[in-house]
Amino acid sequence: MPVFEPGRVCVKIAGRDAGKICVIVDIIDENFVVVEGPKVKRKRCNIAHLEALPEKIELKEGIDVKKVLEERFGAEIKFKKPEES
Repeated sequence: MPVFEPGRVCVKIAGRDAGKICVIVDIIDENFVVVEGPKVKRKRCNIAHLEALPEKIELKEGIDVKKVLEERFGAEIKFKKPEES
């Protein structure tokens, strides 16, 4: 199972950004991280609202996370929520 660490690519599974790709850019504590992505503003997020993907990007000084994700996953980065029955 992937670990929640800086550089880990994730999918938001709850909230207004559900289904969108983001990257963990900083760890706040054991429950919260800071995420950023092409369609996700840089903000604090509960790790319970994230699903970690196996991909990881290397965070360097001055890296444009949004640009890297768009190049890797395409411009329209959105996963559909599973429909509840």
